[in-house]
Parts: sequence; C-alpha cells; structure tokens
Amino acid sequence: KGKGALQLTGSLGEVMKESVRIAHSVVKILIDQKKLDIDASVIPKTLKEREEKINVDPSEVYKRYDLHIHVPEGATPKDGPSAGITMVSAIASILSNKKVDNKVAMTGEVTLTGKVLPIGGLKEKLIAAYKAGVRKALIPLKNYERDLDDIPNEVKDNIKIIAVSNVDEVLKEVFVK
Repeated sequence: KGKGALQLTGSLGEVMKESVRIAHSVVKILIDQKKLDIDASVIPKTLKEREEKINVDPSEVYKRYDLHIHVPEGATPKDGPSAGITMVSAIASILSNKKVDNKVAMTGEVTLTGKVLPIGGLKEKLIAAYKAGVRKALIPLKNYERDLDDIPNEVKDNIKIIAVSNVDEVLKEVFVK
C-alpha cells in the first residue's frame, strides 16, 4: 500500500534510474488507456470503500501502491537503458497481478510513448540467455532487422526470437498464459 511513490535501490547509474522512471510512467499510461487489465481485487480500498462496497477505478491501482525496485548485487554498478522493457514488464506484473513467464528473456530501451528502441550487445545477451536455458527472447525490431545475422545459429535454432516495436507487443508475450 502507499501513495504511488517509486523507490530505487542497488547501485543503479543515472541512465538506468531514468529508464525505471520511464517504465513506471509508461505502465501508468497503459493503465489509464485501459491497455493493461487490472484485477479489482488487487486495488487496496479504504475502510469506507470496503464498507460501502464502492467500486474503485482501475487507474487508482498505481496511486495506492508504493513500488520499491531493487536491482541486486548493490556493489556492482549497473547502467544503461536496455532493461526498459524488462522494467515495464515487472511493474505491469506487480500492478496487474499477472505473472511474467520466467523462461522469457527481453531487452530494449523504452520511450515515454511506449516505443521500443534498439540496444547494444545483442549477440552477448542472446548467448547468455541461451546458456541460461531461455527459450523465448524479445528484442527491439531494429536489432532484429540489423543484428540477427550476427547471432550464432545454435542460439537462433534454440530460442524463439521475437521482434517488438512497442510495449503493447511486449506485454502480449511476457505474461504466463
């Protein structure tokens, strides 16, 4: 419960902090636009709302929770925007009570309008995902178009690589069905 505050911990660089704040704003926009379904049971209600059985608008969900995003291994500095779609997915999961499929890897910077932008180091990220047992990876459309030839065939043969251009496409792929 809370008032909609966002707290960040764990040796995050300025770019990553900005990325988390953008992700938080993007999820708020998705909720307001009714693009992210919110189960009414996850919205904390006041005593009066409970007693009088008042329905609460789903957009209230992000105003009634404080979020604390912690990126582990605090001694290890982390920076960059490439976890943007991961942060959107995590925040959307928390507020909607939908579980993210833990066999899905994802990378991509996110804009305030929900567009997914390209990232660097795609080859290394997909190889690491493959070694970790991931079977589906979401990557920015631009990276898919320009970098897929650089990815080893063994990785491409074993991971379903999905190109995404906006957060709506991301959220259609990440939640457990």
